[in-house]
Parts: sequence; C-alpha cells; structure tokens
Amino acid sequence: MNHTIDEQVIALAGVFQAAALVHQIAQTSKYDKPALESSINSLFVTDPDTTLSVYGDLNGIVLGLNTLKQILQKDAGQKNVEVIRYALSLIHLEGKLRKKPEMLNIIGKRIDQAKGQAEHFSILHENVIHNLASLYIDTISTFNLRIQVTGKPDFLKVSHNAALIRATLLTGIRSAILWRQTGGRRWNLLLKRKAIEASVDRLTREQQ
Repeated sequence: MNHTIDEQVIALAGVFQAAALVHQIAQTSKYDKPALESSINSLFVTDPDTTLSVYGDLNGIVLGLNTLKQILQKDAGQKNVEVIRYALSLIHLEGKLRKKPEMLNIIGKRIDQAKGQAEHFSILHENVIHNLASLYIDTISTFNLRIQVTGKPDFLKVSHNAALIRATLLTGIRSAILWRQTGGRRWNLLLKRKAIEASVDRLTREQQ
C-alpha cells in the first residue's frame, strides 16, 4: 500500500461515507447498516495499527470509496451536491476543532464512555446513538458553522433519525482528523485529483 495517498484516500472515504450516510437517513429514513456500523465503530478505534484498521478492512469503507468514485467522475458532482457539501463542511469543522484542545479532550472522554456502552449493548443501540448525538450537540454544534442537513421533513422530525445524523456527523469529524493526520489537506482535493482517483480505483479493485 502506498503509505501516503492510499492512507489519505482511506480516511477521505471515511469522511464521504459519513456524508453519504447522512444523506441516506435524511432523504429516505433508511441507511446502509454495515457502513453505519463501521463508521460508528471508527469512533472507538483510538489506537489503530494502520489507517485501514480504523474501519476494520476495505469492506468497512466500501460506501465511502464508491461515493468518492462517483464524485470524481465528470459531471457527477451535480447528483451528489449535498454529499459534497456535508463532506467539505466536516473537513472545515475539523480545522476549527483542532484549535480547541479542551473540546477534543471532552470528546475523547465521552467517546470512551460510549465505547463501554457499545460493548454492553451494541454499536447501533439506541442508547449509544443518542449518547453520541448529545456529544455532537454539546461540542461540534457550538461552532458558528452548522451543517444544515436537507431531507424530507417527516424523516428529519423523527428523533432517532436526528440522533443518527448527529452521531454519523461525529464519525465524519473522526475521519477528517484521520485524513489530516495522514497528510490530507483541502488543496489536495484539487491538486491531487488524479492521484486520488487512481488510489480509489486501486482500493476498489482490492476490495472486490
């Protein structure tokens, strides 16, 4: 595995997977369950051996890789405009969070508590999801930039859907942190587009 670009793309796929899941929940009230389990679990992998081990394996980010692949195709951006907006907002929010070590500390402690809960119940148990959602409200939601999620009002009004969306956005922040740790920068998205595309193709082939 090419340490730099492939690891960056794995983390970036994590960001786009969170964005795609938020879009699914908001628009359809349904979601890709294995993808959501992998994304939520990524919050609890705090000392990974590799970037990929945050998501288990390539199957854990297949939705993110496929979403990235679609977006990188010519003229595909229009179809995925909301997903792109969520992903770029998550990357922007990670930049704000990085400047607040005390908030990062609070997030770390509360994720540890949620991890214990997930071990007792299950990854997608209502208690775990609502705990992670309240963590998002208490921390990331306090920034001036708020991610405005657009979807069907009837679905967005369901409290469990709202909690799922917030918990999933938290996983996107986790992946954005990982992306930066592997050397990802916003300008890479423009300047390294071909390299990102080649890496997505390579990783997708490995996953199949």
